[in-house]
Amino acid sequence: MSSPPDGVAGGAVGLRERFARLQEEVGPDVTIVVATKYVDADAMGALAEAGVPVVGENRAQDLEAKHARWGDAFRWHFIGHLQSRKAPAVNRICVLCHSLSSESAAGKLTIPALVEVNLSGEPTKSGVPPDELPALLELYPDVRGLMTMPPLSDDPEASRAYFRRLRELAEQHSLRELSMGTSQDYRVAAEEGATYVRVGSALWRG
Repeated sequence: MSSPPDGVAGGAVGLRERFARLQEEVGPDVTIVVATKYVDADAMGALAEAGVPVVGENRAQDLEAKHARWGDAFRWHFIGHLQSRKAPAVNRICVLCHSLSSESAAGKLTIPALVEVNLSGEPTKSGVPPDELPALLELYPDVRGLMTMPPLSDDPEASRAYFRRLRELAEQHSLRELSMGTSQDYRVAAEEGATYVRVGSALWRG
């Protein structure tokens, strides 16, 4: 049996129980993408044993290393900042990219994607401003929906207005998928219409 990531209570059994609880919280129409940025390739075995179906990776290099080890044990999503030079690895391994945000990346990507929208205007965050969204949608033919990262806050309710705005933008452009919500605010995201939530620490620690 593979060792779970450091700090995971209960190993694979604990992960399975927490994953089931998270799925019950968000509902059957929401896909939980387990963020594996801080999970090394060996420790991914605990997720496989727990029956986690979808994982999300932030770095293309880590994506390649983990996929080489675990292959089709998971459905792979890319949730980190997408650089055009890293797109070939994402195309080869992933079924969905959550973070399309530039013309250069759009020119290299070939898989279904979500456009990352910067709704807060924070210069440290990736994503296109809302007024530039139509141009990117015109440029890339296989956009399934939108993604956003609200400002970091200890209060999950602080994210609600950003999630609601993303849903409104998606409706304006007839897009169905919404990737929004992390361990801090996934319940609020689900209430506001998320179809994907990206969860890490809530699963590791319970």
